[in-house]
Amino acid sequence: DFGKDDQKTPEFLSLNPNGKIPAILDPNGPGGKPLALFESGAILIYLADKTGQLLPADPARRYETIQWLMWQMGGAGPMFGQLGFFNKFAGKEYEDKRPLERYRAESERLLQVLETRLSDARTWIMGDDYTIADVSLLGWVRNLITFYEARELVRFDDLKHVPGWLERGLARPAVQRGLT
Repeated sequence: DFGKDDQKTPEFLSLNPNGKIPAILDPNGPGGKPLALFESGAILIYLADKTGQLLPADPARRYETIQWLMWQMGGAGPMFGQLGFFNKFAGKEYEDKRPLERYRAESERLLQVLETRLSDARTWIMGDDYTIADVSLLGWVRNLITFYEARELVRFDDLKHVPGWLERGLARPAVQRGLT
């Protein structure tokens, strides 16, 4: 409960010294010992490895998937979040509109990178395989155009492939369960 600062308790900080979400504790980690992890990318790789799902076994495809996960973590997530701050939250009060424009332009560029990736009739970022790369990006793209109210700013409706990818992803039963 962020309203009660649960993320600042010693118990939570023992899982994530950064005091942010996400964080997990797997009581049945490697060697049967508990394992605490934080950071979404690390958690996604760990869970994919543990379950044998959502991350290709083929080394080349595995690293290509991880590459797209890192692209989300280092680009799309931070930029979309900054655009959201400057568009919807306290940043909108700044007289200087250069920060908003910077994050708008970079978010639009990043959406074009994803658009290009999906432009060769790919169902998912890795083609026919739904992976942790898709999992990592779906929420950010969804929130960019809904929660952060930036749909028009980034010209989302001009994209041809990203909207279909987002719709397919959001329709997945596991994603629906997560959203509810």
